[in-house]
Amino acid sequence: MPYFKKLLDLLKTEREEDLQAYIKQKETLSVAERRALGLTWYPIAIRGSEMSRGDYLTVEVERTTHHDLQHQLRFGMPAVLFSNHDPKNDKVEGLIAYQGGSRLKITLCTDELPDWARNGKLGIDVLFDDHSYDEMQAAVKRASVQNEQADNHHLIKILTGIDKPSFAEDVVHYPVAKLNKVQQLAVYHIVAAQQLAIVHGPPGTGKTTTLVQAVKTMIKQHGRQILVVAPSNTAVDLLSEKLADEGLNVLRIGNPVRVSEKLFSLTLDSKMSAHASIKEVKDLKKQAAEYKKMAHKYKRNFGRAEKEQRKALFDEAHKLMKAVAGAEQYIIEDLIGKAQVVTATLVGANHYTIKDRKFDTVVIDEAGQALEPACWIPILKAQKVILAGDHCQLPPTIKSNDAAKAGLSTTLLEKCIALHPNAVVLLEEQYRMHTQIMAYSSKVFYEGKLKAHAAVAGHLLFPGDTALNFIDTAGCGFEEQREGTSIYNSEEAVFLLKHLTQLVLKLAEVYVAENFPSIGVISPYKQQIYILKDLLLNHPVLQLYIEKISVNTIDSFQGQERDIVYIGMTRSNNEGVIGFLSDIRRMNVAMTRARKKLVVIGDSATLSRLPFYSDFIAYAESIDAYRSAWEFADAD
Repeated sequence: MPYFKKLLDLLKTEREEDLQAYIKQKETLSVAERRALGLTWYPIAIRGSEMSRGDYLTVEVERTTHHDLQHQLRFGMPAVLFSNHDPKNDKVEGLIAYQGGSRLKITLCTDELPDWARNGKLGIDVLFDDHSYDEMQAAVKRASVQNEQADNHHLIKILTGIDKPSFAEDVVHYPVAKLNKVQQLAVYHIVAAQQLAIVHGPPGTGKTTTLVQAVKTMIKQHGRQILVVAPSNTAVDLLSEKLADEGLNVLRIGNPVRVSEKLFSLTLDSKMSAHASIKEVKDLKKQAAEYKKMAHKYKRNFGRAEKEQRKALFDEAHKLMKAVAGAEQYIIEDLIGKAQVVTATLVGANHYTIKDRKFDTVVIDEAGQALEPACWIPILKAQKVILAGDHCQLPPTIKSNDAAKAGLSTTLLEKCIALHPNAVVLLEEQYRMHTQIMAYSSKVFYEGKLKAHAAVAGHLLFPGDTALNFIDTAGCGFEEQREGTSIYNSEEAVFLLKHLTQLVLKLAEVYVAENFPSIGVISPYKQQIYILKDLLLNHPVLQLYIEKISVNTIDSFQGQERDIVYIGMTRSNNEGVIGFLSDIRRMNVAMTRARKKLVVIGDSATLSRLPFYSDFIAYAESIDAYRSAWEFADAD
């Protein structure tokens, strides 16, 4: 089918671009540079090891320095243990089996540690993630084959626009006290859907809350197990926690990013360790380890009898490990069978523990950020799919511009909203923003349908304050500068923190430290973030409130909110070039993080070349929220 052929071609283009970027980094960067980019842990120390499935060795390691550096080492990713004495030769590949804090476990493709591992200077490098691409490619191919078969998969026909979804009419409606009318309608819609339902959740509209109640209602009505997935571990963590809070038996496949006792208790590892049959497994593993230890005592220079004895010990250890695998498989199947909800990332939906398992329903949250090929992994396991998200916020991350332009950036959520408007419920009431902060986003992205709940519609930091300000730096000479490929604007950064200081001093008269409002400072440019953070370090007034202030890029604030948000637009040039500020979905995310006050600082002369910004500035003027930076020039 041309639909899936095109998807496979786009995925191939993306994979190639991603691989080339990885090779370039790997070949040209030092260990320290890779560490700074989050691709490497170095130095590390080995803290323990144990035999695992298939006679592989699982090693636990710990970062001994640079604990504060962000990194990309995650559960399920391919990685390599290496020695920096001879990194080209002294290395062994494996998969990350667990990561939390400064520790991780890596299952290596060997049954014993190599000799060089005792000589120090060890590190772990992330490898190119072939696994995820393989899983996506295989899923798209399977979807294509199933679609061509005589007894074809009706759901595939609907998702590709050939057939229309249908809804049952005899569904019992259970009202849920904690939901508003539209959220209730969404739950009813999800339960009634026979193949597809879509929940479009703009910022602050309670999409996750609605989904959780829908899952609970479906289980209450038919009792069948549900698979709940999302593109990121963070989103899966949030859903897992909220579903467990509702008293559901949740099994989290993979390991959580947010290291909390509550989340860990939902994982397979945790549930296995509490299982009645685990003692038998531990005893078998212990015995196998003893046999291996005895076998390793034989030196390399030994006679025939010793050789045979060594072989016999290894054989015995292998037999025991086979018995371990069988016992573990029984425990895994027992735990999965008892779970009401299984949660995982999109790729994690094909984890070996649930690879061949079918589900009645799959729920895909944050579908607006999910690559379509990844969505087909869980979809092929189900008869019915629920897509939830907002295609007017951040799109998926795509490395290849060619693939993005050719259609890979268009998500399955976006396609299905266009194809099947009758399957969509738009959540209209938001619980985050003051009406003035919400209004522009609602008009541009949501046909003006959003309304603010009474509890937030007029909430301000203090009486007489304003909820929105656009501060125009045009004519102030705050020119942007460039460092490599990144843009920054030092003078705008200084001005932003000066303005924030004035606000903080006002707030200090109204609030005590415990209930001081939370503050987010956002810039679309990484270099500008570095400058703002640097200035903040040397700012005596703001340092007093540093625990309340977060400074980061737009992407890092996705899904979060703050009482106050400052956005420094950074761009200011005579040519009116705004680069990726023209990605208005990204700006929609930035502008909808604020609860009680949004301050946007930018150069109207540069920004106004794009209608989105000229209209926003006109909106600010219409509600008396426009100010010139000159008005603050003489302020302390």
